[in-house]
Amino acid sequence: MARIFNFSAGPAVLPEAVLQQAQAEMLDWHGSGMSVMEMSHRGKEFLAIAEKAEADLRELMNIPSHYKVLFMQGGAAGQFAMVPMNLLRGKKSADYINTGEWSKKAIKEAKIFAAVNVAASGEATNFTTVPPQNTWKLDSNAAYVHYTPNETIGGVEFGFIPETGNVPLVADMSSTILSRPVDVSRFGVIYGGAQKNMGQAGLTIVIVREDLMGQAMPGTPSIFDYRITADNGSMFNTPPTYAWYIAGLVFEWLKKNGGLKAMGEINRRKAEKLYAFIDASGGFYRNPVEQQSRSWMNIPFTLNDPALDEAFLKGAKAAGMIQLKGHRSVGGMRASIYNAMPESGIDALIAYMRDFMQRQGK
Repeated sequence: MARIFNFSAGPAVLPEAVLQQAQAEMLDWHGSGMSVMEMSHRGKEFLAIAEKAEADLRELMNIPSHYKVLFMQGGAAGQFAMVPMNLLRGKKSADYINTGEWSKKAIKEAKIFAAVNVAASGEATNFTTVPPQNTWKLDSNAAYVHYTPNETIGGVEFGFIPETGNVPLVADMSSTILSRPVDVSRFGVIYGGAQKNMGQAGLTIVIVREDLMGQAMPGTPSIFDYRITADNGSMFNTPPTYAWYIAGLVFEWLKKNGGLKAMGEINRRKAEKLYAFIDASGGFYRNPVEQQSRSWMNIPFTLNDPALDEAFLKGAKAAGMIQLKGHRSVGGMRASIYNAMPESGIDALIAYMRDFMQRQGK
C-alpha cells in the first residue's frame, strides 16, 4: 500500500524510517525476545531505551546540565495546570500572552490557580499577528511569563524569544520543538506534547530549570510535582513506555539527518515555498496571517470561494493528500508541515493547488 501525504495537525506524520524500525523491532527488541510494549519500565532493557532517548534529546537541543528532562503524561493540556502548580512558588499571579486558541486554553486553566495578567493579546487583529513586545504590560513580580510560540490553529508564530528579565519564561512548544535550534537557557520551562514533532500521542516532554522545582503549591498531587517526577527518573508511576521509545527513535533520526540546524533549514524552505505559491495565486488562495508572524509548522489558507472547499478536499484525497481541512473554529484549509513531512509532500500539494486553481478557470 502506498503512503499518503498526511497534513494532520496532530497526531501527525512520523518519519518512515522510524516506522520501519519500530516495525522491525515490534516482536523482538534487540534480541530481548520482547516487544518494547511488553517490557517492565524498570527492567534493564527499557532503562537503556529511556537513558539513550534523554541523552539524544539533550544533545539535539544542547540542554544545559542544570535542567531536568521529564517524560510525562497528560499532554500540553495537562501542563496548563502543572505549570502554575509548580511555578507559582508562593506568588499569586502570572503573566500570559494571548495569541490564539491554545493560549486561551492555558489562560483559562491557570485562572484556577492564580491571578492571570494577560500582558498582551492578538485579539484586536483576530489573532493574525504577534503583539510587539514593546506593547506588553509585564509584571516584574509575576511568578512566570507564559506564551505559545506557535498557534497550530491560527498559524501564528513568534519570530523572537521574549525578554522577561528575572521572571522565568515558560513556553508551550508542542508544535515547534525540534523544528530548529533554540537556546534552552533563555527559558525556565519548555513543554510539549510529542505527537507533532517528537513521536506519537501519549508522551509529554517537560524541560525545567532545576531551581524552579521543589516548591509545588500545597495540595499538588505527587504525580504532578516536577521535583518528585525528576527524583524518580520520570518513573514515579509507569510512564508511557512505547511512546518514549518512539520518541527516542525520532531523536536518532534527527541526529542522523543533520540535527536541528539542518532541520531548521529544511522547514524554512518548505514553509517559504508554500507561502510563496499562496501569495502568487492572485487571491484564489489566501493566508490571513501577517507575514512576519507566519508559522513554519501550520499554514492555514482559504479559497476565494468557500463553496469550493468540499471539492478541494475531495480532490486532494484522491491525489493522496489528507487532513487538509482547517480547524472548525476558523474554517478553510490548513497544511501542517512538521519535521517528518518531506519536501516532496509540499511539492505535491502545490502542484495539486495549481491544478485545482486552473480547473476553476483562474
